[in-house]
Amino acid sequence: MTSRQAAVEAHWRASEDGDIEAEHALYAEDAELTYPQSGERFRGRATIAAQRGGHPADRHFTVLRIVGRDDLWVSQCTITYDGVPTYSVSVMEFAGDQVVRETQYFADPFPAPPGRAALAEPTPG
Repeated sequence: MTSRQAAVEAHWRASEDGDIEAEHALYAEDAELTYPQSGERFRGRATIAAQRGGHPADRHFTVLRIVGRDDLWVSQCTITYDGVPTYSVSVMEFAGDQVVRETQYFADPFPAPPGRAALAEPTPG
């Protein structure tokens, strides 16, 4: 395991534990976080931490997969907000040992169309 992979894993563990300081330790002071679907960009570690820390929902994080190399790391997660699951893909760009840019995408689960039932198998979980 690389140090960057370990840092990403520690980030998600801290997110689940509600440890705001540890959750944001991997971000550079001037990091950017973008949510393309809502059109929001947050600049700076303190601003990123403040917007996440103010979330009113009971949140839980389940990491499904972390993959990456060099400066680019991607996490696939399920985040539950007050018990309702949302899928998330987080793309983190590193400079040195810190994340300088993260783009996070969210998608709600939806029922599969009946026409694909003969072709598909259920995913775990």
